[in-house]
Amino acid sequence: MPLHLLLFAAVTLRVLARSDMLPATRVAWIFVLLVVPAFGLALYVFFGEVNFRGPARAAHRAAEAATRPFVAASGERPNLARFGVASGFAASINGFGPTEGNRGELLDSPAGARARLIQDMDGASQSISVLYYIWLDDGTGRAVAEALMRAAKRGVRCKAMVDAIGSRAFTASATWADLRAAGVETAVALPLGNPLTTMFQRRLDLRNHRKITVVDDRILHCGSQNCADAAFRVKPEFAPWVDIMVRFEGPAVRQMHLLLAQDWLCSHPDELAHFGAEIKPLPDGFVAQAVGTGPDVRHGVTAQLFARLIYEARKELIISTPYFVPGETVCEALASAAQSGVDVTLIVPHRNDSRFVANASRSYYPRLIAAGVKIAEYNGGLLHAKTLTIDGATTFLGSSNMDIRSFDLNFENDILFSDRALTGRIRERQMTYLAASTPVDPAAVKAWSIPRRIWFNAFAVVGPIL
Repeated sequence: MPLHLLLFAAVTLRVLARSDMLPATRVAWIFVLLVVPAFGLALYVFFGEVNFRGPARAAHRAAEAATRPFVAASGERPNLARFGVASGFAASINGFGPTEGNRGELLDSPAGARARLIQDMDGASQSISVLYYIWLDDGTGRAVAEALMRAAKRGVRCKAMVDAIGSRAFTASATWADLRAAGVETAVALPLGNPLTTMFQRRLDLRNHRKITVVDDRILHCGSQNCADAAFRVKPEFAPWVDIMVRFEGPAVRQMHLLLAQDWLCSHPDELAHFGAEIKPLPDGFVAQAVGTGPDVRHGVTAQLFARLIYEARKELIISTPYFVPGETVCEALASAAQSGVDVTLIVPHRNDSRFVANASRSYYPRLIAAGVKIAEYNGGLLHAKTLTIDGATTFLGSSNMDIRSFDLNFENDILFSDRALTGRIRERQMTYLAASTPVDPAAVKAWSIPRRIWFNAFAVVGPIL
């Protein structure tokens, strides 16, 4: 038997034997292996296994073990009757239980969010910790760097961490060197090192997609915005990037700081003591909890969390996401919610910086529209805000997209909270997105030609493998 047939048989059997793979993903891999055998085999070698082992995995395990007692003490024990099933499921992911006594302020984006962030940094007296997936050497990137340098020079302990790939240009810039020279402590998440060695320990495209800023152990800036201008000069043809940021105070800040600590400790293993003390609940605050996901937690958990949140809705569900490739679990949850009488609205960009995602997204339109989901495509740039509001009372937001990468490959940070006032303001922001969008016409989708349907569905078929 020729060598390539033996390899094909071996990889196919491996795909069929894996217990961590959904049927759609198995079909996708077998389809690719049949259609483009040589390319498919190479693709599986590099991207088929969501490996996370070796020194990087050991460092994450050690960081999780070091923070576990603090994580367990950071929130209340899950109480389904009191906090809800979704909160209980979220707590099962990485141990962050619900906390009471939190406050939140929806920030104007982008100028207002940047100004508020710099104001908090300039008011810091003890510490600033930041973790960004993308940090650009532009107006926003330099303004944040300069605020960190000012803080470091007045004796504030400052930590800055970035993803190795998302911020690769920034780590080679003069601004990054200036940060280090000013006394800002730095770290790089998931460095590639020798790619030939790294690829046998983990997928090369595993990324830290988190966006966390913590000031003085008591203020958190959390949302979808990278440390970059809305013009996003690396992809200006899709600008402006439209983001959402919320400023939090209260015990949930401690949880998000501990999540950042787990990443920081991977390269600074002896510095847990510098991640703040317990935060007392604020009067008249709301319930909130941090959620951290990634390839270090159980497989498929992010999609399951989204589905669990969707099933919580009784009257209304509004979602905005830039990258919508939901897979079977989330797609069926959305369809089921709409068929149950929930008013489900999905807002996605009309023009996407990923042509693959744009095509794969539209393959889900017929199924969702037939179930009663209302879909709108945003026209005012690239809608990058990741928001989910439930019945005007509960919000889930942060860095997670509703796509395969966020579900299985990226380290993400999100926050789940219940507060009608803040959720109402976020819902109002969602309505501005909707007002700037074009509703997808069900009749037009129904009239799509067969070649067009085949084109969209072909992207969806291979979507699970990427």
